Amino acid sequence: MRKFARSHWKILIAILLAIALATLTLETDSAAPAQDLSVRLRTHVEAIASKEHNTATPRALEQAARHIETTLEGYGYRLRRQEYEAGGQKVRNIEVAVSNTAPGAKPERIFIVGAHYDSARGAPGANDNGSGTAAVLELARLLKTMQPSRGTEVKFVFFVNEEPPWFMGEEMGSMQHARDLKKNGHNVEGALILETIGWYSQAQNSQKLPPGLEKHYPSTGNFIAFVGTLESSALVRQALAAFKAQSDFPAEGLAAPAHVMGVTLSDHSSYNRHGYPALMITDTAFLRYPYYHTAEDTPDKLDYASMARVVKGLARTMESLAGAART
Repeated sequence: MRKFARSHWKILIAILLAIALATLTLETDSAAPAQDLSVRLRTHVEAIASKEHNTATPRALEQAARHIETTLEGYGYRLRRQEYEAGGQKVRNIEVAVSNTAPGAKPERIFIVGAHYDSARGAPGANDNGSGTAAVLELARLLKTMQPSRGTEVKFVFFVNEEPPWFMGEEMGSMQHARDLKKNGHNVEGALILETIGWYSQAQNSQKLPPGLEKHYPSTGNFIAFVGTLESSALVRQALAAFKAQSDFPAEGLAAPAHVMGVTLSDHSSYNRHGYPALMITDTAFLRYPYYHTAEDTPDKLDYASMARVVKGLARTMESLAGAART
């Protein structure tokens, strides 16, 4: 009887240990994806934006471009490079796509998810715009298996030359990209541009607002903003609604006249100029971020956990906009 009892307890203990191990494994697995995404985002930001990278520092700009290209090729994408000259230097936009079109057929509709990968003069550009670039890289990874609705293509585009002296000129990367799409008669239903998405604060009055909007938006800088001109108001509403339906991360939307402070200050304006609806997804940059366009805009400043939540929400947003089904 004692031998049986001793054996019984050994079996019971083994079963309890197995259950505990299985529970621990499940908990670890459920937490791993979010942790993994934040780590991946930080790795990209550190690789791209630990030092100034623009046409004044061409070697560093090339290193950033190569990180983007190597990463995308590692995901299994075929690259398209849009090369051109700016100030006597050869520069390039980088593009990959997920498409549901017949071979050789022009897409019936295109959505663009983009970010500029150059930094301002004198700044490493971790938030502006290593954060946006890292996010688009991870969106390209997360949506690689997406199947958009028939006739739809989603382009993931990395722009060069957003910062001065190229801003809003013909040598701005997004201007080159938008002009090429217009020239070839493509139908862009929406361009979603990620611009500084890495800084969040729970402190009261951490958010500045353009004059006249103080009573309409939070004074705490803990949200992501979907911003466009009045001409793109339908896209702003649609994208914001899709994000809110899929994510509990705080989000706000603004469609305002072009003269309102900050509304046109990114690559989405290039698409607007060519008649396409476009918006900027942002932490509001200089209206919140204290290191904007300074040497202190370094990778250690960013909130990668919040960035990961935003990226996960944007992945679902793009699936919704593109009418996608996962394969």
